[in-house]
Amino acid sequence: MKYNFPILESERVILRRFEDSDLENVFKGLSHPEIIKHYGISFETLEATKMQMKWFEDLEKNEKGLWWAVCDQVDGTFLGGGGLNDLSKKHRKAEIGFWLLKEHWGKGYMTETMPLIVNYAFNSMGLHRIEGFVETENTNCKNALAKLNFNHEGTMQDCEFKYGKFVSVDIYSKLSEV
Repeated sequence: MKYNFPILESERVILRRFEDSDLENVFKGLSHPEIIKHYGISFETLEATKMQMKWFEDLEKNEKGLWWAVCDQVDGTFLGGGGLNDLSKKHRKAEIGFWLLKEHWGKGYMTETMPLIVNYAFNSMGLHRIEGFVETENTNCKNALAKLNFNHEGTMQDCEFKYGKFVSVDIYSKLSEV
């Protein structure tokens, strides 16, 4: 299914469809211990990472969301991934997610990229609510969502079991102004 996938741009980043050539960078990100520490999935091999690439493709094909490869606007360097999943057309909402390769942390890419995705969701997809589920210990992500005016709705205590212990998850949301 190759229609005009939405390309989103800002001054420093371009968000485009994932390509087969992104596989190594996706593996680099989703196998890195510090990146996956607060992320829901991880991969131990390049071959296993192909499941994630298929997931990106299936989201779009099944109209359950869109995920973009986040790249440098000037030279095309792969920075990470971000997008929307668990899309509900009936309830006009989706969950937002995002990750960056470690060498690009702390440079403002998340707070520059997330508004592109949110604005696209509200203005082009007609969504009313964007949800973010963040592990309580992931202060960097929580701070970024706060900067972007996401509202903290509460905490689900010990709702996931990960790395041999229970993990709490904070719920954030942003509503369209329409």
